[in-house]
Amino acid sequence: MFDRGKKNRSGAERTPAAEAPPPAKPAPIARTTAMIGSTIKILGEIISDENLIIEGEVEGTITLEEHELTIGPSGRIHANIVAKVVRIDGMVDGDITGKEKVIISKSGNVRGNIVAPRVILEDGGQFRGSIDMGPRLAQAAELPLGAAAAPVKAAKPEAAPSAAKSG
Repeated sequence: MFDRGKKNRSGAERTPAAEAPPPAKPAPIARTTAMIGSTIKILGEIISDENLIIEGEVEGTITLEEHELTIGPSGRIHANIVAKVVRIDGMVDGDITGKEKVIISKSGNVRGNIVAPRVILEDGGQFRGSIDMGPRLAQAAELPLGAAAAPVKAAKPEAAPSAAKSG
């Protein structure tokens, strides 16, 4: 049992435990979504490179340029928001820029302006403000204005051939 250095049943010498290979380290967990809980209040600026769920209160600015932001049912936001996709199930007081879309759910309440190519207001959702769904300035500069800016001329109806008078 405590025979170190002695041969085991197969005849090979036992190795001390110190020479055993170290256990493999677990792979780091890839986080895809962070969460701000309902008891947390943040004053300032949030910048994230991952998706974010907010159940607490935030005052300031929130920027998730290439990620999704969800304001949970208990979320209370007094901030301007920029994100790829914004889903509001709670309350937002501030301007929202959604690079892909903004969704106001049936429990959502927004007071502010929205700029996004797609806006979804579910039945029961509340919204007070303006919505701009037009192309961005960079996209608008690329549009050809020649044909679109030219006034459309109404075609004049051609005069009916007059009947020849006899006589």
